[in-house]
Amino acid sequence: MPLDEYRRKRDFTKSPEPAGEPAAATGGETRYFCVQKHLASHLHYDLRLEHDGVLLSWAVPKGPSLDWNDKRLAMQVEDHPIEYGSFEGVIPEGYGAGVVMLWDYGTWTPDTPDVDAALRKGDFKFTLDGFKLKGSWALVRTKGYGDSGKPSWLLIKHKDHWSGPIDITEFAPLSVKTPGADFADILATDTPDLWTRNPPAKTGDTGKLFQRIIAAALALKATHDPNPPAAPAKRRRARGAIR
Repeated sequence: MPLDEYRRKRDFTKSPEPAGEPAAATGGETRYFCVQKHLASHLHYDLRLEHDGVLLSWAVPKGPSLDWNDKRLAMQVEDHPIEYGSFEGVIPEGYGAGVVMLWDYGTWTPDTPDVDAALRKGDFKFTLDGFKLKGSWALVRTKGYGDSGKPSWLLIKHKDHWSGPIDITEFAPLSVKTPGADFADILATDTPDLWTRNPPAKTGDTGKLFQRIIAAALALKATHDPNPPAAPAKRRRARGAIR
């Protein structure tokens, strides 16, 4: 059944992600798409395309590229509910624990009338009309990636008016749902204190990135909180007790 795998992986008593229901397929060729920038155990970008009442989803580790010479790995993951397309926030624990940013959204149009046939063939061409991603793209299935057993694809930008050598993930890194917001801003509206105890990644480059984001989020939260917690006083008493 649609979304069974999505629901099986999540505890909705702990995750703010929408449980969702498969929606009725919309008429016409123009459909919703989004890209969510997801800092979890590793930073990646999730491309989601509305089709048959769900969001078909691919995790793109390096993010989309506007350079037609680039072939970006895109690992197909479980379908997501339509409601997920507007989600931005913090997943505090469990599957996908991390910060989710709505990095881009808009509409997409298939370049072939039979989307399912193109997906089965492994040669899927489509056009995006978002804030950051536009023009003609392709997803081309490969033989697989590692031992994951998940379908592996390459995300490729076609050469057109919207392609070029610019690194769009570096040029436009911020949220389109909360203008000007980065990961620290999103985390600061939630519970950065939780992650000082158990960040999703503790070592390596991702662990260092988390520490910088958590520190920035805590600083933002302290600046905006008219009644900051009394933790510093407690630490002073603790140091006095040690003496």
